[in-house]
Order: sequence, then C-alpha cells, then structure tokens
Amino acid sequence: MKKIVFPTFTEEIKLWEKNKLVIGIDEVGRGALAGPLVAAAVAFTPNQVIPDGVSINDSKKLSAKQREKAAVWIKKNCLSWGIGETSVLFINKYGIVKATHAAFRKAIKMIQLLHSKYLLVDAFYIKYVKGIGLVNQKAIIKGDEKSYSIAAASIIAKVYRDNLMRDLGVDYKSYNWNSNKGYGTKNHIDTISRIGGCKYHRLAFISHIAYNKISYDKTG
Repeated sequence: MKKIVFPTFTEEIKLWEKNKLVIGIDEVGRGALAGPLVAAAVAFTPNQVIPDGVSINDSKKLSAKQREKAAVWIKKNCLSWGIGETSVLFINKYGIVKATHAAFRKAIKMIQLLHSKYLLVDAFYIKYVKGIGLVNQKAIIKGDEKSYSIAAASIIAKVYRDNLMRDLGVDYKSYNWNSNKGYGTKNHIDTISRIGGCKYHRLAFISHIAYNKISYDKTG
C-alpha cells in the first residue's frame, strides 16, 4: 500500500530555529497550452498552527471549494505572500523555463520583509534571485506534498490562475477555459485542431496539434 504523505512544518522549523524567514514557492500552469504561468510565494510565522477545517496540501489534491477556503485563510494569517505572473507573450518569446524563473522572482520580490530569507521550492532551484542565491534555497521533490509553505503557495497560485482563466474564457468560450483552465484536455485540443489557437495560446505548445501529434492532459 502506498504511504500517504501530508505536509508538515518540518523543513521550516529547522530554518526558523536559525532565525530564517522561510518562503515556500510553487507555480501552476507550467504545462498548460494557454494562459499565463503563475507563481506564488508564502511565508508563515514560526509555530503557525493550521486550524481544523482548513486543508493545506498539494493544490491538485483539493477540491475547488477547499482551495478557495484555504487561500482566504492563508492570505489572512500568513506573515506575507506574493504572486508572480508571466504572460503568454513572454512564454512565446523566451520559453517556459525562463518564464517560470521570472514568475518565481516576481513572487519573491513581493515579500519585502527585512529578514535573512531562505527558499523552499517545489522540485528545482531558482536562478538569479537578488539577495538570496542558490545557497539559501532547497529544492524538494513533491514539495507541495511535504511542506506547508510550498503547499500554501501552490494553493494561492492555483486559485489565482483558475480565476484568471475563467475571466479570459469569457471572450473565448469555444476553448472552454472555464473548465479546462487552458490545459490540454481532449475537448481543448479538439477545438484547437478545428478552429486554431488564439493570442492566449502558447505557440510552441500547440504547434504539434496541427500535425496530429496529440496527447491529452486530464489536468484542470
């Protein structure tokens, strides 16, 4: 039987004891066919308690209602939080890797507290973060399942981007972004195959569709 993993403050506690401001970082939309990439940064106060009734975990494991409730609580009770966004124009010009790092840096920049900062990042390190550097980072595989700070960031980013895609979808109803949030679902890919893309589609991500090299994504 697969072991069920839940987030904790284990990583944060070790750093809080060294008087570090711990910032959890995560992103959403990296693999989407349409829409911006969104990153979030969250810093909790030491010894923060997560109350009963608030679910903080990998955002993909929570329902939309659980995410919305958690996002409100996180923003109200954390020490600081930030959002970073990179546009489709940026993604099309510079690629998804540079776009991801740019969004992370924007989110981190919003946390302007004068502390010695340390980043906990889901999966990989972030280059060129002013005043922090790679030495003050830890990349944690599946970090949004293990660290409350990273999980909280994943929730804020997910709620923000989902709402954004719903708003963008008002004028592009054919793509059903209200449901698929820009990811490569069968319906979304079939629509692109039929009518083509729009200005919110990532060119490198949808170019293969014209050649029928289609793989469906059930994320949403």
